[in-house]
Amino acid sequence: MVLARRIGQIKPSPTLAIDTKCKAMIAGGVDIVNFGIGEPDFETPDNIKEAAIKAIRDGFTRYTAVGGIPPLIEAIIKKFQRDNGLEYRPTEVAVSCGGKHSLYNLFQVLFESGDEVIVPAPYWVSYPPMLLLADAIPVILDTTEADGFKITPASLRAVITPRTKGLILNSPSNPTGMVYTQAELEALAEVILEHKLFVISDDIYEQILFDGQKFSNLAMLDPQLKAQTFVLNGVSKTYAMTGWRIGYMAGPESAVKAVVKLQSQSTSNPTSIAQMAALEAINGPQDAVTAMVKEFAWRRNDILARLGQLPGVTCVKPGGAFYVFPNFSAHYDKLKPAADQPASDALAEYLLTEAHVAAVPGSGFGEDNCIRFSYATSRERIATGLDRIAQALSKLG
Repeated sequence: MVLARRIGQIKPSPTLAIDTKCKAMIAGGVDIVNFGIGEPDFETPDNIKEAAIKAIRDGFTRYTAVGGIPPLIEAIIKKFQRDNGLEYRPTEVAVSCGGKHSLYNLFQVLFESGDEVIVPAPYWVSYPPMLLLADAIPVILDTTEADGFKITPASLRAVITPRTKGLILNSPSNPTGMVYTQAELEALAEVILEHKLFVISDDIYEQILFDGQKFSNLAMLDPQLKAQTFVLNGVSKTYAMTGWRIGYMAGPESAVKAVVKLQSQSTSNPTSIAQMAALEAINGPQDAVTAMVKEFAWRRNDILARLGQLPGVTCVKPGGAFYVFPNFSAHYDKLKPAADQPASDALAEYLLTEAHVAAVPGSGFGEDNCIRFSYATSRERIATGLDRIAQALSKLG
């Protein structure tokens, strides 16, 4: 069967592929420490679960407005006012079936064939494939460990061409955990305004910040920047609701209306029950979020200390999210990767088979020197996993 050209341009998500392999090994009786999947290991808070149960019992199980129920839209508007000082109208907000869905929809309505979109690397694995599916051209802007994996005004300006239409910024970042300060964003803003770039601000880890850092995005800095910025967020990471599949976006009305129109011909509305759960998550008590972030901060410090004891391994200190992205390239010459196999893939495969530890190769994030570890797992499993990695590296010589 001859399939459409577009599907041949992309590969399956490496994070989901690792998780699938890991779960298969666990089902076969192997004890795997899974640092691969990017989801909180906490339970969805009880008040959110109860809101969903009530929705079912109340018969709230039918189609809703395509772009989200009005109470949820209003809650999202108030969230932007409360947390970010941003004002949006209901027609400038849309709810979709997860953060990834919001991004996919937006790329489809914003970009056309030949449009260039700047993607700083390391990047979340799905940005380039989703841009390719929109027939756009992902322009990878490499960053370095020495620079904290952040772009600069000079590096941004250097890759802009007459075909450049957009820039994706993800802070706190998956996979590095880096966080842009307000001052760093203000420096980038001059270039963005000069070239009239659309900004896709992926803020899904907004609430997971450490060391007293304050969150900032470009829309918060200036009214003109707000007019060029799409802010994307969701409930999955903040409230341990990855399976509920609720994401949302805010931005210029014409594009948001186009997103809702596209959604009307694909998924239609997000799940009614999950919308009521998201409503409670945003409007309800935030104590569980505070507790989760406090625990993530402890785990970050612990895993950084343990990584620091591994010979030849370096790691930028994450300022948020729940990932570390250590550099293992000092050990690559001891591996024997298959032909055309990236070195980080070979090391991840070795750790899975030899140490029974699952991690995601950096190649999928655009940085082959590193491997991503999610510390959204228990303190005990972090200790066990890093002990196993140390033993496996010692066997390489």
